[in-house]
Order: sequence, then C-alpha cells, then structure tokens
Amino acid sequence: MAAPREPSGSTPRRPPRERHPDTRRVQTPADPARRAAYELLRAVATRDAYANLALPSILRDLRVVGRDAAFATELGYGTLRGRGTYDTVLAACVDRPLDALDPPVLDLLRLGAHQLLAMRVPSHAAVATTVDLARATVGAGASRLVNAVLRRVADRDRDAWLAAVAPPLGRDPAAHLAVVHSHPRWIVAAVRAALGGDLVETAAALAADNEPAAVTLAARPGRGTRAELVDHGAEPTPYSAWGATLSSGDPGGLEAVAQGRAQVQDEGSQLVALALAAVPVEGAERVWLDVAAGPGGKAALLQGIAAERGIGYLAADRAPHRAGMVRAALAGAPGRWLVAAADGRSPWTAERSVDRVLLDAPCSGLGALRRRPEARWRRLAGDLPELTRLQRDLLGTALDAVRAGGVVAYVTCSPHPVETRQVVDAVIGPRDDVELVDARPFLPGVPHLGPGPDVQLWPHRHGTDAMYLALLRRA
Repeated sequence: MAAPREPSGSTPRRPPRERHPDTRRVQTPADPARRAAYELLRAVATRDAYANLALPSILRDLRVVGRDAAFATELGYGTLRGRGTYDTVLAACVDRPLDALDPPVLDLLRLGAHQLLAMRVPSHAAVATTVDLARATVGAGASRLVNAVLRRVADRDRDAWLAAVAPPLGRDPAAHLAVVHSHPRWIVAAVRAALGGDLVETAAALAADNEPAAVTLAARPGRGTRAELVDHGAEPTPYSAWGATLSSGDPGGLEAVAQGRAQVQDEGSQLVALALAAVPVEGAERVWLDVAAGPGGKAALLQGIAAERGIGYLAADRAPHRAGMVRAALAGAPGRWLVAAADGRSPWTAERSVDRVLLDAPCSGLGALRRRPEARWRRLAGDLPELTRLQRDLLGTALDAVRAGGVVAYVTCSPHPVETRQVVDAVIGPRDDVELVDARPFLPGVPHLGPGPDVQLWPHRHGTDAMYLALLRRA
C-alpha cells in the first residue's frame, strides 16, 4: 500500500513507535464488545437493520453484558452518529477514495476513528484492538491497512483534525457544520431553515442530535400513574404530567412497563398528544380518531384519556402489522376502542363524524436522530416529495373526517419545513372551513415555543425529540 497522503497544513508527526507499538505483531483475539459494535455496523449496512432493534440480539448472541454492553453500545451508536466526521478524517489518511475500500474495512476504520477521536480509549489500545478485530473478521492483509491508517488518525486529536479538514465556517457554513456535527448537508440546511437561519442555534441543534437521548417513560392513563414510576427511581419529566425519565437500567425491568401500565415514550410525543386532548371542543363528544396510529404509543396515551371522559377511540394504520402493534398497545385498556387496518387517505369514516383527530403523519424522522443513529445516513433528500404528498393527502382526509368545531392535530417527528408548516399551508390554503388554533396554551410550562400558532419542539431547547404540532379546527 502506498503511504497515506499527509493532509495539507499538517504538523510534524512523532515517530510511530513513540506512541504506538507495532500492532501487527499482536495476536490477541478480538474482544466481544468491539465485535458486537462491528456486527451492528454490518447489520445496518447490509440488512438495513435498525440499530436499536439489532443491537440487543447481537449482544445476546455474543454474551456481552454489563459494562462491556455499555461500551459496545457507545462504540456502535457513536460510530453511526459520527460517520460523516470520521469519513472526512479518514479520506485525508487513505491513499484512495473511501468508496474503493471494502465496506467491512471502512466500518473497521470508522470504529477505530471513533475510539481515537471521541472515546477515552488510549491510542495504542484503540489501534491494537481494531487491528485485532480486522484480523479476525477480514484477514491479515486488510489488518495492515487498518493499522497504518489508524496510526495516522491518532497523530491528531479531534479538534486538530476538524481544523484541518472542515471547510471554514465563514466560507461555507453548511459544509462546515456538516463535517463538525456529522450530518448530511441537506439536513443541516433543513435545520437551519427551521431555525430562521441562526447558525449558532443550528449548531446547537445538530450537536444535540449527537447526544444519547434519555429513556423517557409515560404512564398510561386509566392503567398507571407517574407516581408509580417515580417510586421505582424515575425522575418526573419537566412538562408532561404523565412522564418520567429513567437514568439507568432496562425499562422493561420495571413492573409497570412489563405489565402494560406504562410505556417508553419521548416527552415530546406525549406533549403533542396531550395538547390535542386539551383543546376545547364545543358540544358532546362521542369518538376520537387516530389516522396513522402505529406503533401505538400516542394511541395508548390518548385512548386512556378518552376512556376517562367516556369517549370512544378509533385507531387505524394501513400496514396490518402496525395495526397489530396498536392492538397490542391497547390490549387491556378500559373503555371503548377499535383498531382497523385501513388507509388514512381513503374516506373510510363518515365525513364530519369524529370530534378529534390525531394525524401523526409518516415522515423523514429527522426529529429523532438522537434515538436512531443510522437514520441520518439512510434518509435522502429525494425521499421528501413522496412523503409530503402522503402527508398532504392524509391531512386533507383527516380534516374531512372531523366535525364542525372539532380539531385535528397534525404531528410530525421532523423539523424540516417542507414536512411541517408547508404541508399545513398547502392543505388549508384552498379551504375556507379550517382555522389554525394557537397550540402554545396547550403546552403549559414549555418555554421557547416561538410566535405560534404552530409549535416546533427541539432537543437543544426542550430535551425532547424535534416534534412539530399544528392544531386545526374545522369551522
């Protein structure tokens, strides 16, 4: 292999042996924690696996538990989040385009770069263990390339590398933030647009995407209470009266979660559902509608409130397996409810027949990048036109279904303007029977909600996923 190119403006390097032993002579086997992180990256790359679903089975298969499991989680998730930054650094250390490398080798290099630049792992250990893993998974030849490249990465810390490889902020702000905060450039542009062009706040929002999200729980109305969660060590959430945050441990180990009295649910998701329940509606109410209800977290919260008020709940999802997840979430719930496998774009409910509608529309998921580390690399800007067409169709049908005086909550887990206010404007613009309701009074105590009437929550402002909410009343 030709010697890796030295990045422009580099500083003199120490002799390799001063900081790194000759890792090519190390014959120790790859440790299970790092092997688990590697298997996670390969599952995401080759099977389009979701990291949060794939990792638990990988850890079980490799018998990784305790502190080793925590290390594997940080290494795997952190590498997925930081891929954009690490690829930019690696491109300066490899003598060929990164897409010319075998994908397993590139994933190994990313794992090593994360240990060197973002974890408290000694440089020699980060290099040596990654070379061991390369030897065990892709062979001795590739392990020599991994050794040479990672020794070059180890010559600088993260700040020095970013100063060398990130475009200057003043010349190209989007490219600079994309490298520093490891987001595709199109997502940087979308976040910046949603924040009114403020670069400082854009940087804060992107940085928050790279912080692991806390495990947040919600008690299910009519079945559980927040007090029970608090009694078992959870901390009350600041804004939702049903929420509590778990600082450590497996939420499935809590009796309330195991028995269906509580669920894992981000506080932002709780708040947008609770806002719909809080909007005044004139006259007697008979039924609420949940148009795209899968997997059922918001349905479990809202149905419990509806049952306490003596109101029926109708939930639907066009995918039968997701409708099944909603049924499972509502199993054992009090009151009257029904789940159907039905397409929310079709007028399968009578027009003007329901009192409140929740439309948690399918979207890009850019608001939950803290929880889905691979999503930023899986979604493409080209996905948006099809999504926004679906969102507009669903919102139009939801507005037709609600009665006069009734309310529709349009919700997306995305801050992208084309999925939020632009969808609302496109749907209600031609109509004279819909008005926007100021959502802010129905999120009491939540600060920094902007001028309204719609609301955008943010990880860096509120500690929640970036949920969007617009409340629309049928005139």
